[in-house]
Amino acid sequence: MYLAKAKNRFYIRFTSNLEERIIRHNQKSKGFTGNVNDWKVVYTKNYEVKELAHKREL
Repeated sequence: MYLAKAKNRFYIRFTSNLEERIIRHNQKSKGFTGNVNDWKVVYTKNYEVKELAHKREL
């Protein structure tokens, strides 16, 4: 789970590379996460199976 103070929002997604994902979110790209660059990780949970991670995300 990511938090952006500027948006006062949480963003929840699963990924196989957390470090790369947070860098991309903070690069001011298009889309929901791209218009601010203060995203930080506030919670993580590891899953062995991608389908379980996706189910948790939903």
